[in-house]
Amino acid sequence: MDTALTLNHFLFVSGVLFAIGLAGVLIRRNIIVIFMCLELMLSAANLTLVAFSRFNVNDAGQPDYHGHVLLFFIITVAAAEVAVGLAIIVALFRTKQTADVSKIDTMKL
Repeated sequence: MDTALTLNHFLFVSGVLFAIGLAGVLIRRNIIVIFMCLELMLSAANLTLVAFSRFNVNDAGQPDYHGHVLLFFIITVAAAEVAVGLAIIVALFRTKQTADVSKIDTMKL
């Protein structure tokens, strides 16, 4: 029995992770959970990039690592997003005293 992982396996897991993240963004009302679901969607995109990069071989038969390089840029942007996003969430929670997005109706603090 051949149990080698193929590109389809990685794409399926990535699609499931992205779907879970998208469902969390659309359904949940807690701003922290929405933020975590957005990060889950970014992780699914990263998994797809690495999978395509790993299974795309160059002329010498070696994996093409361009997707891995792009992954590091995405991780850097995600880290900056976390810092700024959590600061905004903390500021909103301090002023509105709630983490429910349906109760936050204005952008004024």
